[in-house]
Amino acid sequence: MLRDNVEEYAQMITAEMGKPISESRSEVNKCAWVCDYYAENAEEFLAAEVVETDAQKSFVRHDPIGTVFAVMPWNFPFWQVFRFAAPTLTAGNAGLLKHAANVFGCAIKIEEVFAKAGFPEGIFQNLIVHHDESEKIISHDAVKAVTLTGSGPAGSAVSQIAGKYLKKSLLELGGNNAFIVLEDADIDQAVKTGVMARMLNCGQSCIAAKRFILLESVYDEFVEKFTAAVRELKVGDTTADDTQVGTLARKDLADQLNEQVKASVSKGATLLLGGEQDNCFHEPTILGDVKPGMAAFDEETFGPLAAMIKAKDVDEAFSLSEQSKFGLGVTVFTKDTDKALEYADRVSDGAYFVNELVKSDPRLPFGGTKHSGYGRELAIDGMMEFVNRKTVYVK
Repeated sequence: MLRDNVEEYAQMITAEMGKPISESRSEVNKCAWVCDYYAENAEEFLAAEVVETDAQKSFVRHDPIGTVFAVMPWNFPFWQVFRFAAPTLTAGNAGLLKHAANVFGCAIKIEEVFAKAGFPEGIFQNLIVHHDESEKIISHDAVKAVTLTGSGPAGSAVSQIAGKYLKKSLLELGGNNAFIVLEDADIDQAVKTGVMARMLNCGQSCIAAKRFILLESVYDEFVEKFTAAVRELKVGDTTADDTQVGTLARKDLADQLNEQVKASVSKGATLLLGGEQDNCFHEPTILGDVKPGMAAFDEETFGPLAAMIKAKDVDEAFSLSEQSKFGLGVTVFTKDTDKALEYADRVSDGAYFVNELVKSDPRLPFGGTKHSGYGRELAIDGMMEFVNRKTVYVK
């Protein structure tokens, strides 16, 4: 259903939240990929695990827990839903969706996908409700767990409600990912990857590279080439196939980003590119000389803003990376991959990528630490989050 109707669903994504149409098509196709993955692997993941004990027979079986309530965000309006729904429904559960208010059209389309694909009636239901209805839904006896992807305040509010009613919760929240470039890195490749890592979805991604931590010896070269590459990005009509950067999803988001830019400059950051806002559009912006204590370092910036940070050595680079309340992922660029693997234990985040942008892959667990949430989606981990691992013992 997804692959047969890519254009219809992509146009709805772009119309509602504004990402370039080419990225919307990619999002729909990624949803099809995660469905394929669980169709191919669910039987193995859900198989009983035999455990040798004093029993005649003992094993762990994986039963569905019931209905899972999903609170989902607008920035990847199809992918975030399918990332939860593919494993959760394949495991035998039902799903209730409360989508973000600015992508209700996408929510309706997603419900149609499951119905047209042949899922039993009511197994996946879209609820056109707002936040004030969440507690009523979570408290219902039919709802056994809740999963939320969104902001820290939203996650805190929902997790408190879930705890009140003793319901399991999974949270995937914000991020302030570091993109560390060591002195032996391939700078041209680091720049190419870094621009994509920051500007994809117009920078509206929890796992986007936001803090570029550069060793002193490569700082000037990286910043110069990164700035030149961002200048070349095609800005324009998001329905055009060649557009790379468009508007932000809402004006308040652009306002907030612009305030963060101005606040950082007032504390000593250097405006290297952009900085201007026009309604929902915010220019791709680069700040140099960013330091802890500035908004561009301390806060999550949800838009096309790249913060350039100088580190005197490897130790300081990883120390700066850890100076964040968030913990989604870190990228390290270096030609010495063996050394990079030794550095992995210096990172407390949920993901550590070497010479690649942090991204989600159905085959790998995805999730964060600290204020980025808890629990894991995707891979076998994502399926096990919402099953009853039931011990069976036969004497």
